[in-house]
Amino acid sequence: MCKTAVNLTLAMSAIGMEKPQMSERKEVDVLLIGAGVMSATLGAWLQELEPDWTIEMVERLESVAEESSNGWNNAGTGHAALAELNYTPQKADGSIDISKALAINESFQISRQFLAYQVQKGHLHSPERFINSTPHMSFVWGDENVAFLRKRYQALQKSTLFRGMAYSEDPQQIAEWIPLVMKNRDRRQKVAATWTEMGTDVNFGEVTRQLIASLEKRSSFRLRLRQEVRDLKRLSDGRWQATLHSLATGEKRQLTAKNIFIGAGGAALPLLQKSGIPEVGGYAGFPVGGSFLVTENPDVVRQHMAKVYGKASVGAPPMSVPHVDTRVLDGKRVLLFGPFATFSTKFLKQGSLLDMFGSMNSGNLLPMMNVGLKSFDLVKYLVDQVLQSDADRMEALRAYVPDAQPDDWRLVTAGQRVQIIKKDAKEGAVLRLGTEVVTSQDGTIAALLGASPGASTAAPIMLELMAKAWPEQMASTEWQNRIRAVVPSWGRKLNGDVALTEKVLADTSRVLKLAYTPPVTPNAANDEARETAHVVGK
Repeated sequence: MCKTAVNLTLAMSAIGMEKPQMSERKEVDVLLIGAGVMSATLGAWLQELEPDWTIEMVERLESVAEESSNGWNNAGTGHAALAELNYTPQKADGSIDISKALAINESFQISRQFLAYQVQKGHLHSPERFINSTPHMSFVWGDENVAFLRKRYQALQKSTLFRGMAYSEDPQQIAEWIPLVMKNRDRRQKVAATWTEMGTDVNFGEVTRQLIASLEKRSSFRLRLRQEVRDLKRLSDGRWQATLHSLATGEKRQLTAKNIFIGAGGAALPLLQKSGIPEVGGYAGFPVGGSFLVTENPDVVRQHMAKVYGKASVGAPPMSVPHVDTRVLDGKRVLLFGPFATFSTKFLKQGSLLDMFGSMNSGNLLPMMNVGLKSFDLVKYLVDQVLQSDADRMEALRAYVPDAQPDDWRLVTAGQRVQIIKKDAKEGAVLRLGTEVVTSQDGTIAALLGASPGASTAAPIMLELMAKAWPEQMASTEWQNRIRAVVPSWGRKLNGDVALTEKVLADTSRVLKLAYTPPVTPNAANDEARETAHVVGK
């Protein structure tokens, strides 16, 4: 579909007009609420698995991918746990727990295969517009942090998923990787870093726009913009009735659906609460926003080509891990540093200050209070962040970019993320820093709650959701064969299978036009050699 046609279609949807080949529907097989990467991914899956199913996607804004999926509203990292230190916590005995890192890496490999398939089928095009090779690095300083990073590297080397990762404590070697970060750094400072070529920068907004444009070519799919869901009601026959309000015309309509997915970012919790399903009882949301310092100065940008992650402050949520981030946005390479946490009671960047209060009820008020009393570090962190001045933010930036000049950097507001608070039998209530699929018992309505790693694992998350929504179909040979056509490794573990891992990485890199150099396999019989095979610059 040419750009003019796409714009015309979106404009027609925005004012409530019909696409010429489609009449007004009052019933669909699947209703997708929210036009972000999650809904787009589920729509793309269903396009492959059940092309005749009727699908309607509704979005309250004037265009798709304008909230959490927008490139300026998310970090854009293809999260594979290559650099994010919060995915490898240190246990009480001093050892490093890599279980979460393994799970996230496995998930991202599914997403890579999903994206590559969409390119091969023409649903996505020009991969360089939405995904680019960008080395992923961890960078720390100080004896304690260096010791932690060294242990982390050694622990990850026991997994075949992290082959090819390099480690160094040599300032000269690190300066070759990230000259901007090392330029004029105190030579007495003890530093360490890991580096891996397999990292990616992903514009999930572009992925979303292209997937939805592809879906719009099908007569079974319809996008309706400026449509707000005001109520959800279960009918006696098990179907769902959604009451929608046109923000363009003020008209109200009702749409019946066999299945509903709520992929509306921070608005997912309030919408799920409207359904009245018992499974949402006890869930609450805690919004955390963010801002970034950004530079577009080409003299600065050309000195840095990596995503460099450091250690988070005490109490900081995962989305607040500091990083110096090479991004490609709107076809232009820029650098971002942050995030700096902000606080608002909005659940969406373009939401209402009443969002958090509107989600409170008798079932989740106690869990919220319980978590609040136990989260002193988080509250202190947020207060400190909100009170930061421009000078404070520049000081934080100079810890990573010593030569940073205020005139080169400006502050931009990123998106809102809503962390999950839920009842817990053991602790009373917990703050969940991650994503979670919540479904009704019969699987007919589902929502995705939470934040990081989010979009990077959209493809496997939607597979998880489909297993709950359509268990019989997921168990069928037909669906399983079609899923494996999209994700050849589905159902198999990559960790421990070098041949399969290298095939997945090589195949997806070729289609997505990403850098890939097969790592040299160290002697598997020599664990010490394996752990130090990629230590460089010593």
